Parts: sequence; C-alpha cells; structure tokens
Amino acid sequence: MAGIETLRGFSQSNMTAVTQTAATRFARRLALGVSLAAMTMAAPAFAQDAAEDAETASPAEILVTAQKRSERLQDVPLAITAISGEKIAEQGGLNLETAQILIPTLNIQKSGTTLNQSLYMRGVGTATFSIAAEPSVSTVVDGVVYARAGEAFSDLVDIERIEILRGPQGTLFGKNASAGAINIVTKRPGQDLGGTLEASYFTKSEFRGRAAIDVPLSEAIRSRLTAFYGEYDGNIRNLTTGTRVNGYKHYGARGTIVADLSPATTFTLIADYRKADDDCCAQLIGTTGTGLAFQVLPTPRGADTREVTQNLVTSTTEESWGLSGQFDSEIGDHVLTSITAYRNWKNLEVRDGDWLDRAYIGLNQLHDAGPQKAKTFSQELRLASPTGNLIEYVVGGYYSHAKNDRVFTRRSIVCAAATPPAPTVPTPCTSPLAAPSRTPVGVAPHGAVFKNFALFGNATLNATDSFRLIAGLRYTIDKLSVYHSRISTGLDVNGTGAPVATGGVNPSFGPFADNIETHNLSGRAGVQYDLTDDVMGYATFTRGYKGPGYNIFFNLGATGVLPVEAETSNAFEVGLKNTLFDGRATLNLAAFYTKFDNFQANNPDLAGGVVVSRFTNAGKVSTRGVEADFNAVLIDGLTVTGGLAYTDAHVDTFKAVPGANPADIIPSGTPLLFAPKWKGTLGLDYRGAVSQGLDIFLGSQFSGQTKQLSIFSPSAAVRTLGTIDGYSLVNLSAGIGSTDDGWKLSFQVRNLFDKSYVAHKESGGPGGSIRYQIPRDADRYFGINLRVNFGG
Repeated sequence: MAGIETLRGFSQSNMTAVTQTAATRFARRLALGVSLAAMTMAAPAFAQDAAEDAETASPAEILVTAQKRSERLQDVPLAITAISGEKIAEQGGLNLETAQILIPTLNIQKSGTTLNQSLYMRGVGTATFSIAAEPSVSTVVDGVVYARAGEAFSDLVDIERIEILRGPQGTLFGKNASAGAINIVTKRPGQDLGGTLEASYFTKSEFRGRAAIDVPLSEAIRSRLTAFYGEYDGNIRNLTTGTRVNGYKHYGARGTIVADLSPATTFTLIADYRKADDDCCAQLIGTTGTGLAFQVLPTPRGADTREVTQNLVTSTTEESWGLSGQFDSEIGDHVLTSITAYRNWKNLEVRDGDWLDRAYIGLNQLHDAGPQKAKTFSQELRLASPTGNLIEYVVGGYYSHAKNDRVFTRRSIVCAAATPPAPTVPTPCTSPLAAPSRTPVGVAPHGAVFKNFALFGNATLNATDSFRLIAGLRYTIDKLSVYHSRISTGLDVNGTGAPVATGGVNPSFGPFADNIETHNLSGRAGVQYDLTDDVMGYATFTRGYKGPGYNIFFNLGATGVLPVEAETSNAFEVGLKNTLFDGRATLNLAAFYTKFDNFQANNPDLAGGVVVSRFTNAGKVSTRGVEADFNAVLIDGLTVTGGLAYTDAHVDTFKAVPGANPADIIPSGTPLLFAPKWKGTLGLDYRGAVSQGLDIFLGSQFSGQTKQLSIFSPSAAVRTLGTIDGYSLVNLSAGIGSTDDGWKLSFQVRNLFDKSYVAHKESGGPGGSIRYQIPRDADRYFGINLRVNFGG
C-alpha cells in the first residue's frame, strides 16, 4: 500500500543527525515529565486499599459519535481521541487552545486577533486573512458545523466530551474537514432537579464563574441552563497606556430542552449566546532589526519579551448566537435525524499595525479596524440503519448557506522631514521638524457567500463476525460568490506626490466580483478485522476534498483575482486498536500518509515585481507519521492517559507563479507550518478516599514537542528566524472533595518550571524584525477552583 511505502524512512539507519538530535531532546523532555508524574503519584499509589470502593472507569467502553451513530471508540476504524469535559476543565480549559496540550497531532496558530486563528491536524491547516476561504479542520458542536475558523475558539463550557478525528473526514462531516474534524458534544439535561456552581481564581487577576441547572418541566420534557463569566487582565504590559493587554472578558449562556414527543421521537432544542471583549493579541517585537524604531520600542528579549508600546490596543470584540433543533425519530428499526441550525456571528477586529506609540518621521502610523458579520443556515437529514445486520449504513443530505461581509478600514499618519536631512533620532510627526502630515485612509467593503449541497453515505458490510468492508461516498456541489471594492483617500500614488482625490477609487483594487461552482465526488474505502476479541485492525483509503476560495482581503490586487482552486487529497491509514487487561486499558496505534494537491495556503507570490504573501494554491504537499494513544486504569482510582506522535509534513512540489525567480520558490522538503516532528502528552489522575465521605484528587499533565516552523518563506534565513524552538510544559493539580461529589476544592499550578515559549512568529516587523505571540501559559501561574453540586 502506498501509505506504508512512504513510512519506510522510519526504519532507515541513516536518519539525519538533526532528526536524531531533535528526537533525543524530545525523549529527555518526555522522560522528565514521566518521572515528575510518577513522583507526584507515588504516595497515592500506596493508598490502593483506601480506594478499593471507588468506581473503576473502563477505557474500553468510551462511546463516541464519530460515524454519526453511538459506538465504542475501540470499534471505530479511524484515528480518534475522546477527551471528557471534566478533563478539559481540570486543565483550566477556556477554549480549544487547551486541547492541544492533550492531543499530540493537534496544533493551533495563534494570531494577532482571534478572527485569524487556525487549527492544524497532522501538520495541515489553513492560515489566511481572506474572507472567502474555509478551514481545513472542521469544528462541529452538537451536530452543527461552524463555518469560520474563528468561531471554533469559543468558550468550552458545560462540555460532555470532545472527539478529535484525525485525517480527512469529509465523507460524513463535510468539505471543510480535509485535515480532520473536532466533534464537540455538550451536556444534556438530567432527569432530576439539580445543578452545579463553580468559581475559579488564577493569579494575574483572572476570575471565572460558571453555573448550570437541570430543571425537569414534566416527565417527558427536561431542560438545562448554563451561564458563564470570565475576565483576565492579560500577560503583556503596554508601556504606552500603562495597562496590561492580551486579556479577555467573556460571558454567555446556553439553554437546552429535550422533549420526548412520543415513544419513538425526541426533539432537542439548543440556544446559545456569547459576548467576548478581548484586548488580544498584541504582537510583540521579539527580535531586533534596523532603523529608528528600535530607539523607541521595548528591548526585544525573544521568548522573554513581555512589553509593547502601542497607542491603539489590538483587540477583538465578538458577539455570537445560535439556535438548533434536532429531531430523532425511530422509523421501524431505523433512526431518522434532522438538524436545522442558524448561527449569527459578529466580529470587530482592531489592530495596531505599526507597533509604535505614535507616528514618527519615516515611521508611519498604521491602524486597522475590520468589522465582520457572518450568518449561516444549515440543514442536515440522515437515516441510520440498525447495528448488527449484514449491512449497516448512514445516508443523508446536507445544505448550508454562509454569508460573510466585512468593511475593513486602514488609517495612516505619514510625514517626512520639513527640510533635509532626515533626523537621526525618532521624531514625532507633531514636531516642528516634520512637514505637515498626510492621513491616507482606505476603506474596503468585501464579502463572500458560500452555498454547499451534498449527498453522503457510509456503509459497513459485516462479511463475517470478525471481518468487515467499509465504503463511503459524498457528492458535493460548491457555489462561491465574492465581491470587493476599495476606496482610498489621501494616497501618494506611485510616489508622485499627487494624492487620490477625496472619494476616489484606488485604481489598483477593483471594484471586483466573481463566482465559481465546483462538483466533487469523494469518499472512503477500507477493511476492518478483529484479530481477537480485544484487538481490531483496519486499513482505509480516503479521498479528501476542500472547496475553492478567493483571496478576498483588504489588499486585493489585480494579480490576486483568480479563484483558488479546490484542494484534494489521497489519504492512507492503517491502525490497530488494542483492549488490554479486561478493558482496564486501551492502546491505539495508527500510521498515516496523505498527499494534497492544490494545497491552499498563504504563500509567497509576485505583485508588481514585489514578493508578497497571498492566499493561493501552494502545489503538492504531504504528511506522514505514526501515532499512539493510551488510556489505562492502573489501580482503582489511578488513571494514566497520553499519546505520542511522529509527523513529517512538508512541501513536495511548490507551485510558483509565472515569472517567479528561483529565490521566490519554496524548496521541496520545507516543513509545513505548526508540524513538530515529535509531540507527546502524558497525564496521571488519582482519586482516593482519605476518610469516610472525603476524597483527595491529584493530577499531573505533561506536554512536550520539538521545534516547528511558523513562517512559510522561500528564504532559509527567514525560516530559521520563524522557527519556534521545542518546549515542554508540566501542570500539577491537587484537591479535596466529598465522596458523593457534592463539592470539590482544587488547586492548580500551570507551567510548573516557568518555561517561556512562543506560540506564533510572523515576519513584517519594523526593520525586518520578527513579531511574536506569547500565550498565557508561557509563564507559571496558580489557580484555585471550587465546585458545588446540588440536587440530582
């Protein structure tokens, strides 16, 4: 099989010294984490007798809905990891950024604002400023697909579980799942009156409060209401305003009603609302450069930089709400499911793009504001056959209509010296030494409408009690229309000193409108075999697809108006799912190889003879690797979970634009973004009785990874500057609570060893410097949490 052939490099004796060094360093970090976790758990391990009455969890019985029906995770023929909402909460989880420390093949690109953050799976994701592009990793919440990548980073509140599905998942989850899917399931109402109150405080002024209550309205109708609030000052000091930034203020609510309309029909209604006001994420200048700016910028200190000087606070304000209705009806021995959903999302991005406290002679001020509105309607209808028959299947149809509109405004202040020569020290534009300032302004209304129609089916043929054949198809029609215009005033056209007339249209930027329609047939095929009652093996081939796009953003130029062609992939995966020790442990292994054609990414391109970054088809790329996930109950009350992944994702053949210089072509073999070669996680959790009615809780979580590329550039020097060093983190927790789960008080320490690291690097800083994103977890901090359960 082609997928196995591409893995031959893992057994070669001539692995490069660089890879050996990276693997050795990673192994040392992993060993350190294991040792610390073992020491943390050593004392409770002797308390086994005290925990004999504790309920024993069974990793082998974890249920997931990765194939649009409830199944044991160990029976699903694909690489999938399920994380409980409790586990996310124990890690102080606010959004999916927390999940990446628990999943070795999941990484996140943190951006200047939450609008542009992206998910990466097995080294593949989509990073772009374009409003007419979709993510490569789909986020699905309670059966509803979130159309924009930024929506995926909403608060994880009242979560039952998160399922991470790796590799192309388009057959059942749609077109924007070419690299994987994240399936989030929220908690459902209970049968009895009861609820939870929770409050948390973390150092550096972070507070979170959450509450949930189950209210049975009748014997057939149950409801659950959840509300949350959180605020945080931030981890970066803005020297200009004297305040901290990179903080947040979030609040919202979710209501769920489950009604048994008849013995055969259940209706679930879910409504949610969220408001976010984030002064995030200020980009720091992490490296030095040339020019006068570095006389007024804070001294760059690499990953230890924690200061900015910005007179406009980079921020994101979001408001979103959604409503979904799901009918599940038994029709004979089949189940018919209908999910109708509407989502409304508003985002205002404000950005300081000059990174200085004011405009100086020769150092222009650049301030951006880009309000965006998005509306999505979707309808899914599917029919699931009963299990246990010769043929088991799920068939259905899907429709979505997503409309995105944005008005992006860029305001600048530009000045030159009143008389030459130019000053040798930073001189404000308000100085008598400066000529009168110009204030060019550009306003670019632009938008996109995505229409998607699909028919899909997935079937399993139970040829024998132990051998199964798998087949699935999805036929997709994509219709995408876009528009763009830009009106600029006060511009200096081609350096002539003649500004564009007030209200004039910048001749380089349209207006422009276009549309495209594509048809695609994708799917999967495979075999599944039970080697024993406790060991299942599978091999699958998946044809992946991601619809077309356009490079619609503020700086659209004449060379960027062609459609970005649809992206396709061929993916091979083989796996082995092992259930050990009478269900007390699972060990799941997978090897994969995926080749992408017309890979969509922000790539170097030519515009007027100048190299710029633009959303285009990058050519052919591929990713291959091996993964291991394990989950075990070592003794009653003591569980260990973790994973290890090796991923090699790189460019095979770069698609250069016509007339490109060889120096502008990204070399074959260049790593893809956010794809560390090695990444591993290890967690241990213990619960044991200390006295009658009182339990203790201890936890340790390790996550480590090798270096990863953060800047996609043809220049080896820039790629070196844009490489994020490997790092490892250790988090600890301890708590005490009642045996009946009536209450629990817990303490956390995040980043125990105070390891500073960078989440994202980006070129384009003053004087050729590199911009950094420093996350909250790059510093050690502490937290305390109190949870009280009542009723039920």
